Amino acid sequence: MNQSVRSRAEEQFAATQKKNKPALTEKEKARQERAEHVASLRALRLAKEAVDKQAAE
Repeated sequence: MNQSVRSRAEEQFAATQKKNKPALTEKEKARQERAEHVASLRALRLAKEAVDKQAAE
């Protein structure tokens, strides 16, 4: 009897994990987009600082 309860719990857990997987990939995609956005802003800021430093000399 314990084995059947355990098997059912494992099946429910596997089903929950499978259902949550698309949400994780969406979160990962959003995180990646945010990281790319921050990287582009950083590159623009560094370029501006380099131009400002060159102009000040």
